[in-house]
Amino acid sequence: MSTLLYITAHPGNPEASYSLSAGEQFVQAYKENHPADEVVRVDLYQRNIPHIDADVLDAWGKLQTGGTFEELSAAQQQKVAQLNELLEEFVAADKYVFVTPMWNFSYPPVMKAYIDSFCVRAKTFKYTENGPVGLLENKKAFHIQASGGVYSAGSVADRENGNRHLQTVLNFVGITDVDHLFIEGVSTAGERAPQIKAEAIEKARKAAQNF
Repeated sequence: MSTLLYITAHPGNPEASYSLSAGEQFVQAYKENHPADEVVRVDLYQRNIPHIDADVLDAWGKLQTGGTFEELSAAQQQKVAQLNELLEEFVAADKYVFVTPMWNFSYPPVMKAYIDSFCVRAKTFKYTENGPVGLLENKKAFHIQASGGVYSAGSVADRENGNRHLQTVLNFVGITDVDHLFIEGVSTAGERAPQIKAEAIEKARKAAQNF
């Protein structure tokens, strides 16, 4: 049995969101084709995702130099505990599906905060004399991203920073089997918007079958 984390970084709902509607259909098709697997939903807008701030950096410094968890302030304990919980959940999973909108050529800030929670030295990567090495091998990921414009090709392709950054991060921690589904041009499609949505759902369901 495998565990799939279904990670959403969208404050909307599947009825209004193209990425979430495709994501929900991916999950449905995945369950149909992998009935023994566990799907864990991680709604980043409903989780407490601490930022790496002065509290966290100070707490990590104390813990790394022999301090104990009990010696941390209440705020530090809460933040460190939550970050550890997110990290352990991520490391324990086998597969990951990320669902995000494109906001200002990237993804919502809560997604970056979540990435910071699992990019942890000695947990998901390590440094060696030959450079960094990812520790999360034999795992796979899929990213569903919707955008109002079209940014996957042509002269504006370099403006797409969400998927490119996510893939860089995942590769860094050892997850090299990464695929994506772009749902593009929804703001300018007019009457074609429902067709774009239907096509995206079909692609999502197909991708889920062998994921």
